[in-house]
Amino acid sequence: MALETANIPAAELDALEEFARTSAGPELRDVLLTLSRAARDGSQLSVIDADAVLSPNQAAERLGMSRTHLYKLLDGGEIVFHRVGRDRRIRVRDLIAFEARRQRGRRELAERFASQDRTRANAIDEVADSL
Repeated sequence: MALETANIPAAELDALEEFARTSAGPELRDVLLTLSRAARDGSQLSVIDADAVLSPNQAAERLGMSRTHLYKLLDGGEIVFHRVGRDRRIRVRDLIAFEARRQRGRRELAERFASQDRTRANAIDEVADSL
């Protein structure tokens, strides 16, 4: 199912973004801000059944990566798949789970770097104060 976003008023998108930034948890915030950016860009959004099954080509395209890299992730067990004959198939729900783990990992890494920067800045301030 495709959703047109071109006719959503800017004021409604502003309200959505404000809600996302102030009232939503991190996962919902990411979803709402992504939807808002897509709507502002005039992108068409698609809703897909979580039980739908994708070929490796379709999954790689959805993830924005090469098929070769996707196959490495499949072989490494990072993305769950099943076989239909000799072909691999990936459920959308398993692809979504992989994307969520990847986003969480990126967020945690960014938070660690931010924490290190704060710790370093505090240490520099303490040294400067003691001089």
